Amino acid sequence: MALHPVIERVTARIAERSRPDRDAYLALIDAAAQRAPARRRLSCGNLAHAFAASGDDKPCLREARAPNLGIVTAYNDMLSAHQPFEHYPALIRMAARNAGATAQVAGGVPAMCDGVTQGRAGMELSLFSRDTIALATAVALSHDAFDAAVLLGVCDKIVPGLLIGALRFGHLPVILIPAGPMPSGLPNREKARVRQLFAEGKATREQLLDAEAASYHAPGTCTFYGTANSNQMLMEVMGLHLPGTAFVNPNTPLRDALTVAAAERACAITALGDAYTPLGRSVDEKAIVNAMVGLAATGGSTNHAIHLVAIARAAGIRIDWSDLDEISRATPLLARIYPNGAADVNHFHAAGGLGFVIRELLDAGLLHPDIRCVHGGDLRAQAREPYLDGTTLRWRDPPAASLDTDTVRPAASPFDAEGGLRLLSGNLGRAIVKVSAVAPAHRIIQAPARVFDSQDALLAAFQAGTLSGDFVAVIRGQGPRANGMPELHKLTPTLSVLQNRGQRVALLTDGRMSGASGTVLAAIHVVPEAACGGAIGKLRDGDTVRIDAEAGTLDGLVDAAAWNARDAIAPDLAPNRLGLGRELFGLLRANTGSAEEGACALFAEG
Repeated sequence: MALHPVIERVTARIAERSRPDRDAYLALIDAAAQRAPARRRLSCGNLAHAFAASGDDKPCLREARAPNLGIVTAYNDMLSAHQPFEHYPALIRMAARNAGATAQVAGGVPAMCDGVTQGRAGMELSLFSRDTIALATAVALSHDAFDAAVLLGVCDKIVPGLLIGALRFGHLPVILIPAGPMPSGLPNREKARVRQLFAEGKATREQLLDAEAASYHAPGTCTFYGTANSNQMLMEVMGLHLPGTAFVNPNTPLRDALTVAAAERACAITALGDAYTPLGRSVDEKAIVNAMVGLAATGGSTNHAIHLVAIARAAGIRIDWSDLDEISRATPLLARIYPNGAADVNHFHAAGGLGFVIRELLDAGLLHPDIRCVHGGDLRAQAREPYLDGTTLRWRDPPAASLDTDTVRPAASPFDAEGGLRLLSGNLGRAIVKVSAVAPAHRIIQAPARVFDSQDALLAAFQAGTLSGDFVAVIRGQGPRANGMPELHKLTPTLSVLQNRGQRVALLTDGRMSGASGTVLAAIHVVPEAACGGAIGKLRDGDTVRIDAEAGTLDGLVDAAAWNARDAIAPDLAPNRLGLGRELFGLLRANTGSAEEGACALFAEG
């Protein structure tokens, strides 16, 4: 199938824009690859330190002729998605030994849960935890004693952080190994219903906790299609997983077999063998474009409008929201997974899942098939699903037709002719909007602004009964330079209640919402942010705001002379500077780029 002209054009534009940075990056990793395998460069003292505690693996590590895998793990036993990783290192070491190689835990990275910190001060560390994870990954791999790495991570900032860090060691082959989603619990729509009842005072805290506990109930990722599960989709369409790895449940024989197979494959693709597959060559312009297509086709998380920019930058590739918008408008929406539909990721996987979606997109010419996947084949080989034949791991083609057309559809009859994300621009700046869950009747609003400096201030107004009529809720001072850009997902139930009452409402913010962005129109990630003098700081209560997600516009409809004469109000950031470790992140806040630049503090210009 010929490549779609939009995909071809955007890919060429990105390659041309990125050429100086990409050339410099490839020169960096090629120079590292030219040197002998890492442990042979270590002095005797260095090497002795590296295998001192390695028991039966000492002879192999001492000889330094067999592959040694570095394991970077995000394990902790509070975060449900990462709790299953407790036993992975033992499986990986066993698989490496059976392949005549070794594996060592190179280091751990922090893994915080946005579900726990949502709406609280700790959430102000969330976005910058990604950069912290990238730094921790670099520290783990800096021992320079590894021939490949396996990265154990799943959730929101963890996978992007692991990948950003590992890309700076792009001469190493890298495979990402997830843990999978928890089994289905209380349906997500029922959970949302109880949340809305609680917001209206019609459900007790005990009833709300019962609903939440029945939804988030076991090891594994949350089952809605938020950032964590969007991460797994991205790794599949970029070829950084073994095929079909994303949505296999934890603590199952198939999950363990995939972990063992990933470790075996990592041993096989080092520079010591004939299938050398360095990460920095796998993550190229085509792989990044595939990630944007996958995000659009599945209605994925808005957070990746930030994370993908930072991941690409780590590989010397420059993308922006115009690229994402153009790709999304050319990509059909093939999946309806909550909050964009009723199904959870387990239902999606059972209906055909990512294998079905990848094949459909390939057949439509919307994905680059010729990327360098870690399994050794092209992307069409990624569109397979794993299964156990007795105890033997095998792969087969995905179903020829969707097994549930309410959840996943072929490219010839999609849910929508275009994907879920759009760019907005106008006199208020540039922003991202996720429309895949927003009904067409709610995609355009022109209404007075109600301006708040925190989500708690809006919630207080709701409790006081003062949020009447149609309005655009403006929450400013929430960008990365201001307070670390916490998600404002706490607003979702309240705004949904108002919309369900018949009011026309929308959100406008320089902060984030969430991978779970829902049915209320939300123009988010506004740049420039208020803390940088952005026009969102000029808005006052009563100003007319127009958000048109169909036309892609974002404007304050204020007399031009009055608008130009008006100063932007700088947010009061003093309350966000101290407590719960926020004081330690001042350096990152002060040096971060804008949301469209990936909100990343790790890449200095020049």
